[in-house]
Amino acid sequence: MPRAGLTQRTVVQEAARLADEVGYERLTLAALAGRLGVALPSLYKHVRGADALNQKLGALATAELADEMTSAAAGCAGRDALRAVAAAWRDYARRHPGRYPAAQQVPDANDPDHVAAGRRALDAVYAILRGYGLSGDDAVDAARIFRSAVHGFVTLEAAGGFGLPRGVDRSYEQLVAALDIAFRDWRS
Repeated sequence: MPRAGLTQRTVVQEAARLADEVGYERLTLAALAGRLGVALPSLYKHVRGADALNQKLGALATAELADEMTSAAAGCAGRDALRAVAAAWRDYARRHPGRYPAAQQVPDANDPDHVAAGRRALDAVYAILRGYGLSGDDAVDAARIFRSAVHGFVTLEAAGGFGLPRGVDRSYEQLVAALDIAFRDWRS
């Protein structure tokens, strides 16, 4: 019988907190069971295994990131929206270093919540790109460029990959400014 008060949601939320503390790659069912004060087999009443836990964590992280991106973009357009969403993305990655990698998974087609969260995140980026007059295939390409640039930067930053003496905040601002120029000067 499951521990009173333990649900799939509480298990996934605790996994997210644990991942932020120890790192996504070090999140294990055994560590999570210990954290929750239950025997490892008890977790299988709430998640089918490590892959299922990672998928649910991905859904949670994607939803959180989508919410923050959408909130950041509210009331903004063009360059201001681009800066706001890029800042929200970076801030999320910094505050949630363990769950952020889980948000980079392609949403599980069998999980409608994960699919909806992925759609909301993509819609936030597409809304910015519409402000630059980009749609269709151009918007797909631009969204991939945006994601690659921002994700690459925050991943390198988290790994300590910027050793030059110049501050990384200015470099990030320059990255976003370069994206703004590229989107304004887009040629199909």
